[in-house]
Amino acid sequence: MLERYLYALLAWWETQKSRAMEGQSLVEYGLILALVAVVVIGALALIGTNIQGLFNQIAGRLAGPGGG
Repeated sequence: MLERYLYALLAWWETQKSRAMEGQSLVEYGLILALVAVVVIGALALIGTNIQGLFNQIAGRLAGPGGG
């Protein structure tokens, strides 16, 4: 009788531990995704004006000497 109780208790504990680990992993993935998004947004903000100038140069060259 005691063995069944201990086995059931151990099985419950393992299940709870497994669920906690799954939730923890999900939170970690969410934090990593948020960090990557912040880094990408920051990088685009820093180089955005340089890219815009480059595109304007390319557009001006494609338009030709007439400018339009």
